[in-house]
Amino acid sequence: MRITLVGSRHFGVTTFNMLRQHGVKIIRVVVADAEDRLATAARAAEIEVTIQGDPRLVVAREIAEGTDLIVTAHSHARIAEEALATAKLGGIGYHPSLLPRHRGIAAVEWTIREGDPMADRMDAGAIAAQEWVFVKKGETARELWERALAPLGQKLLGEVIDYAKIHKTLPAKPQDEQFATLAPKLSE
Repeated sequence: MRITLVGSRHFGVTTFNMLRQHGVKIIRVVVADAEDRLATAARAAEIEVTIQGDPRLVVAREIAEGTDLIVTAHSHARIAEEALATAKLGGIGYHPSLLPRHRGIAAVEWTIREGDPMADRMDAGAIAAQEWVFVKKGETARELWERALAPLGQKLLGEVIDYAKIHKTLPAKPQDEQFATLAPKLSE
């Protein structure tokens, strides 16, 4: 399986490493910032790095030719429809809320604020895998991310990749739109 990885930061790097451990070939890494640690890790592994023209949108020319699957890991960019169409299986990404609740950029913060359990519209696609965790009283978004959400995301992404390698398709359960909520950026 040939993957284009779109992402950034620590979660992007841990996803990069997890994908390599799952025996897939990362053929390109797409980042918004040339100095991001994911770009550095990809260059060190001699994997092609492409810098997004628009940090909010990944377009078709930024996806490597011959991509089977696009994986996003800590990316705030929307993957354009024509970009998804270039990959045989489309794309998957880890979203840290229990979708369809809290679609958007501040999902963890809104989950804490609302007291929820965890697990061409952003975050509205089918769900490939989903689990939840409890939020501890007084826990910050960063603490929740580091304690539970990032490790859970790695586990779920790995399971979906393994499924796709065997079945040549992605598991997919549609979201129930009647429960969808938006998690816009917090202004605090």
